[in-house]
Amino acid sequence: MKSHFQFSNQQRNGIFLLLLVIITSQCVYWFVPNLFSNTSFDFTQNQNQLEAFKKELDSLRLIKIAQSKPKIYPFNPNYITDYKGYTLGMTNEEIDRLHAFRATDQWVNSVSQFQKVTKVSDSLLKIISPYFKFPSWVNQSQSQTKAYSNAYANFTKPKSFKQKIDLNIATAAQLKKVYGVGEKLSQRIVAYRNKFKGGFIADIELSEVYGLSPEVITRIQNDFTVKTPRVIKKIHLNTATRDQLVNIQYIDYEIAHHIIEERTLRDGFKSLEELLKVEDFPVKKIEIIKLYLQL
Repeated sequence: MKSHFQFSNQQRNGIFLLLLVIITSQCVYWFVPNLFSNTSFDFTQNQNQLEAFKKELDSLRLIKIAQSKPKIYPFNPNYITDYKGYTLGMTNEEIDRLHAFRATDQWVNSVSQFQKVTKVSDSLLKIISPYFKFPSWVNQSQSQTKAYSNAYANFTKPKSFKQKIDLNIATAAQLKKVYGVGEKLSQRIVAYRNKFKGGFIADIELSEVYGLSPEVITRIQNDFTVKTPRVIKKIHLNTATRDQLVNIQYIDYEIAHHIIEERTLRDGFKSLEELLKVEDFPVKKIEIIKLYLQL
């Protein structure tokens, strides 16, 4: 037994080192796991914050997408154009059926009649029908509607170009005789005409007069038309500069930039209707804008 407990200096140092290693290992065993657990907690907390930030980004992205969708305003379905029908989700066949029906000088006066004429699906009709805006006379009684139709027919007898009065020399008193044009509207027509030296360029400019509905404009055109149009210098669409384009009504610098950009991509416009493809182009005013352009 004595031989087992007698050590040299080197052996004692070794035993001391072994004890030191054991004590150090115990310390690591007790303290290091606590350090790792705290780190794990911090990581979990950061992960939760990251998830919350991602959800906020997703919600902002959804709001942006919703805001970028085109807004639909109330409209008369009788005047749906090819472009308007396309934006509403109608097929070419459905749009053509409506145009063919209107070509027979008939009017769509209800949601059910619109579906019967165009044969649009129930799902699409449910989306777009809340925006239909029919003339007030459509909701009148049958007897009132019949009386209105008879009065309307009397005012819409076709006249030749020679029989019509020149819109650029017509007086407010003459315009007031048109059914639906009162004293205020007749004065507005004359006032708008007098803003330009030479008057109207074409009949389409009647749509620029505040308060004139499409139906009233049609009745005005039955008795009046522009015979002496205002002389203007048209701009060549495929060579016009941005400064020339912004001189046209409803075209600002941003739209002019988009027009030139689209013109470059297309290697020149082939028709004025191709302007409908330009970003942010005022589609409803294309007929007015076309008065100042040529190819």
